[in-house]
Amino acid sequence: MKFICLSLLLISGITDSRSEWFEVVGPAGPVFAVAGEDVILPCSVKPNISVVDMRLEWFRLDQKDSVVHLYDNNEDRNTDQIQSYRGRTKLIHQELQTGNASLKLSSVRVSDEGRYKCFIQSKSQSDDATVDVRVEAVGSRPVITVDGFDRSGGLHLQCESEGWYPEPDLEWLDSEGVSMSSETTETHRNMDRFSVKHTITAHHSNDKIHCRVKLRHHMLETLIITTTQRQLREEKNRIQQEFSLERDQLLQSQKMIITQDVTRFRKHTAVKVILDADTAHRRLIVSDDGKQVRDGNTELNGEDGGKRFSEYRGVLGKDGFSSGSFYFEVQVKDQTKWYLGVARESCDRKSLIHLRPENGYWIVGQRGEKYWACDSSYVSLSLRVKLQRVGVFVDYEERLVSFYDVESMSHIYSYTGTPFNEKLYPFVCLGYVSNENSTPLIICEDY
Repeated sequence: MKFICLSLLLISGITDSRSEWFEVVGPAGPVFAVAGEDVILPCSVKPNISVVDMRLEWFRLDQKDSVVHLYDNNEDRNTDQIQSYRGRTKLIHQELQTGNASLKLSSVRVSDEGRYKCFIQSKSQSDDATVDVRVEAVGSRPVITVDGFDRSGGLHLQCESEGWYPEPDLEWLDSEGVSMSSETTETHRNMDRFSVKHTITAHHSNDKIHCRVKLRHHMLETLIITTTQRQLREEKNRIQQEFSLERDQLLQSQKMIITQDVTRFRKHTAVKVILDADTAHRRLIVSDDGKQVRDGNTELNGEDGGKRFSEYRGVLGKDGFSSGSFYFEVQVKDQTKWYLGVARESCDRKSLIHLRPENGYWIVGQRGEKYWACDSSYVSLSLRVKLQRVGVFVDYEERLVSFYDVESMSHIYSYTGTPFNEKLYPFVCLGYVSNENSTPLIICEDY
């Protein structure tokens, strides 16, 4: 009788041990994520038993003190979590019943790329799986500019794009889709993003030329249609000869009108702008009086809360406007990478998006020696002098946002016709990825 009881106990023990046996399973290949979007890191157990009462730990294999997410004793315990993951990781608790321990990672960053370990431990067993995360950041749509002609009539074209990760491929294609060899190529890496610039000389008239930038899973393309180079040069010379006097007279009259406009804006619609440090990217340093902002090139601010910009080095004004007109001025002197204007209250502050009206931004900006507006597409601004101070005028009811070069009293660009629908806030930005130029942007009041 004792022998029978002992046998039953042994059999029972073997059965319990087998019921707890499991294998941790990860993805068969790399998991690709897009910067600014969310991604699921797959991890589960086979058979599909509940892991509710087990210890689940996600950590980085390539970092010290590498806890990404910890679940233990039936709750999340993230006091030792890596700072950069705070508020961005989540287990789907209802899925734990079926053995699914996948981790949701929100607002992916380039720094999230690496190898992760999913470790699961019961009272009697543990196992793990590795997840290889590859991050891709989609940069700006390529911009094609014309840099003049050579002696044979060839048209010099330059194409550039920035904000990519990893390094993208740039290629020129003719109207038949045949690749064209670039004459010069430049690649720069700023922190964790790449910018590329290629040039060619086009000798074919009435042709379509494409500039294409691509990664493994993403591609952006811009098209330029060239006309006969000789016609372009002759037309340019004719216009210069026939209208030089009229142009000078027109510019002078426009300057008088704009001078009157800016004077009226300063007197009747100028507002005091104070920058809201709580919205500033963590690398930005906002002065105590809220009148200046510069890039500290290191993460100085506190938690990356919901109000802060995560990709663009941006900051909003404290006060928003939902009616009437308002005007303010920003000094940009000696700074070579900036954007400024107004932004909608609900604008996306976490993603590397195009700063255009459809995304809640009305801006002009500078990158290097070139100035841009970002309407439905990028608009290159031909300015006669370097900008020192920019005036921003908004008429809410008229759906108008206009920009002025205050020093030369000239109009820069205007956005018209786009409904605002909600509060607009002054917006200034020092680019994205990095800005090694420590010159601040300054809110001006010395009218």
